[in-house]
Amino acid sequence: MNVILLRHGETEWSKAGRHTGRTDVPLTPHGEEQARALSRLVAGRSFAQVLVSPARRARRTAELAGAGSYEVDPDLWEWDYGGYEGVTTADIRGSRPGWYVWRDGVVPGDEAHPGETVERVGERADKVLARIRSTDGDVLVVAHAHILRVLAARWLGLPPAHGRHLRLDTGTYSVLGHEHGDEPVLLRWNAPV
Repeated sequence: MNVILLRHGETEWSKAGRHTGRTDVPLTPHGEEQARALSRLVAGRSFAQVLVSPARRARRTAELAGAGSYEVDPDLWEWDYGGYEGVTTADIRGSRPGWYVWRDGVVPGDEAHPGETVERVGERADKVLARIRSTDGDVLVVAHAHILRVLAARWLGLPPAHGRHLRLDTGTYSVLGHEHGDEPVLLRWNAPV
């Protein structure tokens, strides 16, 4: 079994480096081109399961890539950045020098919109992995950078925060698999089509 991960195509917010968790922004024209290019990887393949984030940028990527029918999985939503939604790292560092989401988390003490911890994102990733592991055959997952990075870390048996070591660009694909029968590995990461 291989798990093919597709990160959605470019959006205006991803292009600008804005944290895009739950805001449902569309793909840019370039993002749509990236999604169509992913069809070279998806076309003609049979997947036992196709799981897609509820965000329209992910659903549109799945459609343009030719994923066919898919199931929307709410556990594939991107990290909820709370009060940092739509804000760039550079802007956050203006008030929190050296801030890094993987180390420092989201807005502290924002009771109205606290966001998620990386551990909570890891719990959601574990739910997705349980579904994947119960499937017989290859699986396609279309989602977002941070949730996919956490998913890959958890696939490898690492803590969720180890996703920080796995940069993931828009419109790319990655492959999770095994070696020696049952040892989980990254077969490919952040690959352009």
